[in-house]
Amino acid sequence: MISWPARLYTALVVALTAVLVARMPLHALHTGRIPDFWFELAILQALFLVCDSTPSSLAAQRAKWSPSSSATLAAVVLLGPVAAALVGAVSLISIKHQLRATERLFNGAMGALSGLAAGRAYAALHGPVGLPVFGKDPWMIIGPFAAAAAAHVVINQGLIWSFYRLNRGGQTLRREALESSLPLLLVSDLGYAALGLIIASLWRVMGPFSAVLVLVPLFVARWAMGQFAEERRAYAATMNALCRAVETKDFYTRGHGDRVSRGAGMIARQIGMRQGRTEAIMVAGMLHDVGKLGVPTQVLQKTGPLLEDELAAIQLHPMRGLEIVREIGFLNEALAGIMHHHERIDGRGYPMGFAGHEIPEFARIIAVADAFDSMTSTRSYRQARTIDAAVAELRRGAGTQFDPLLVEAFIAALAVEDWPLPEPAVVPADRGTVTAQDHDDPTAPLRVVEFP
Repeated sequence: MISWPARLYTALVVALTAVLVARMPLHALHTGRIPDFWFELAILQALFLVCDSTPSSLAAQRAKWSPSSSATLAAVVLLGPVAAALVGAVSLISIKHQLRATERLFNGAMGALSGLAAGRAYAALHGPVGLPVFGKDPWMIIGPFAAAAAAHVVINQGLIWSFYRLNRGGQTLRREALESSLPLLLVSDLGYAALGLIIASLWRVMGPFSAVLVLVPLFVARWAMGQFAEERRAYAATMNALCRAVETKDFYTRGHGDRVSRGAGMIARQIGMRQGRTEAIMVAGMLHDVGKLGVPTQVLQKTGPLLEDELAAIQLHPMRGLEIVREIGFLNEALAGIMHHHERIDGRGYPMGFAGHEIPEFARIIAVADAFDSMTSTRSYRQARTIDAAVAELRRGAGTQFDPLLVEAFIAALAVEDWPLPEPAVVPADRGTVTAQDHDDPTAPLRVVEFP
């Protein structure tokens, strides 16, 4: 579904593009410097169409990007602003599947407007239009082209981001994927734009065949990005499978990993953690309890007090988790969060008894999110606490169990972002016993087994 604000926005973009193109003087369409203008325009439009119809997958599952900007930027140098707009406009007839008429109109207008803006930026800095000649002063072309590429990226990304922000009708996942991949999208777009200058430079030597020649590295790059995205999706599927496996052993933890991952991300964003580390800590939050796969099921589901060896088995689960996932190469700092998320600021936690800032930052963040979700989840022996009660408990534990700064960061984040309260767990019909203790609940009596 496409919302009415997004439809109105599309209409405005289309109208603006039509007005700007119509106001361009006719002599701007044909510079007279390049023979066979219409033939070369058709070649660049075909290159754009091929690239736009075969976008590259990014790491985010629903985000894709195409190298079509290279054709638009080549047109800026070879044929001028209006021709660049005409090249970008062929996005209207892209053969990509599942595009609605509104999306096609928006894509065509966006491509045309981006090309026109890039062409005008190039012309404003007196960039020569025609077959480029790199003599003693290459900056005569490189400088204006860099400005054109920047203008293209800004207009293109800005229009797309605005469309998805306005569209509240069923494309939330696409919008989130786009926003999470924004740095990679910017780098990719700038890199593809630079290929436009290569196409224009080769045109002097090889003519229109240069457009075909550039397709080879473009599709190699597309294949490489697709392989990277597929690898990331495979890692994500593996992590989800591990989380589901934990939940089959202790059904009260159903959805716990997802919520701790969300909470850890909220804290990370609140304290200004960079994007890469934020993503890593969300992975750590999702996998923080994976070590429970190494804990006997009868211990996890036992009613009544645990014996000392049973408590020891529980308290070893962070180390078991490290053993299970340590070979997953991209986790890096996330491993420390998994290993130490049950440490306490006062040094009375486990498994190593670290205190204060001896505890890795990832572990201190996960500890706050983990405890909060535990308190706001229903257990067999108590109802879920309210968010206010859980916040009060976090504050009581600040300085002893939790890092006070991270507690306040999480509370501040809760005022901005919604917290997904879990539904009460339903005891499966084939379970005769239920878990009587919650080892993540900060209000539970503290008992630590000393390991030799």
